[in-house]
Amino acid sequence: MRTFDRNQSTAVIFILMGFSDYPEFQILLFLVFLVTYVISVMGNLGMIAIIIMNPKLYTPMYFFLKHLSFVDFCYSSVIIPKLLENLVAEDRAMCISTCIAQFFFAASCPLTETFMLAVMAYDRFVAICNPLLYSVIMSQKHCALLMAAAYSWGILLSLLLTYSLLTLSFCGTKIINNFMCDYSSILSAACSDIYFSQLIFFIVANFNIFSTLMVIISSYIFIFVTVMKMHSVRARHKAFSTCASHLTAVGVFYGTVLFLYCIPNTKSSWFTKKLGSVFYAVIIPMLNPFIYSLRNNEVKETIRKVMGKK
Repeated sequence: MRTFDRNQSTAVIFILMGFSDYPEFQILLFLVFLVTYVISVMGNLGMIAIIIMNPKLYTPMYFFLKHLSFVDFCYSSVIIPKLLENLVAEDRAMCISTCIAQFFFAASCPLTETFMLAVMAYDRFVAICNPLLYSVIMSQKHCALLMAAAYSWGILLSLLLTYSLLTLSFCGTKIINNFMCDYSSILSAACSDIYFSQLIFFIVANFNIFSTLMVIISSYIFIFVTVMKMHSVRARHKAFSTCASHLTAVGVFYGTVLFLYCIPNTKSSWFTKKLGSVFYAVIIPMLNPFIYSLRNNEVKETIRKVMGKK
């Protein structure tokens, strides 16, 4: 913590470059990201409102979906407003404490979301493979504990990553070639040895990705085996349809994470990394409400009622 206090006293400043390399597209990008943010906010808050208003949706699956929408809303709200500000403001400077605070909240959301996606896969596993015990295993108390564990998971891992950044020394004014304060960008601005921080990030990132992914893969292996044993084609179709939205969300989320994870941390890869970060931090929170509502008759029915359509 003494290192961080010293950084504060020497007025360490980060400058987020964002998309300043393309000044002719600043207004267009501002409008695109603004529309994306509005759609994301309306979609996620709308999904939460729909689940709350319809008693038919008071089930574990929609309970988890409600919290997933809340996390997506928080994530986009941490990232996009600052992105919009930097697209129209000439001063893109940010003090180190604000940058690290943004990283903490931004990191907490996807880390929590990975746990939630694993919990939702487990929920589908219990519903399809153990339907008679579903109401017992996925009781209201159990679901609340799983959500508490998801939020705790995200916050604790984010605190660990944030601590690893606070052990570093920063000096002067540093340029961050991104539109947000992500881990690799802050590391590149450090003036001290970053080995410890890189090690912490490697351990946390790998543990988080592969532990949650193993839960998801294992759940769907058991689901697939159980569904293939069903004699009714209609029952098979119904079982697979209940998993389609979640599988799509998992594929998009983890596909983007693994894509960003595999990009080498070099100057030539910054543009690709920036585009991947846009999809990860801006597009995915907007897509999730649509993914979970397009194939969901209960959600569609509630939307029609709200809009006054019979």
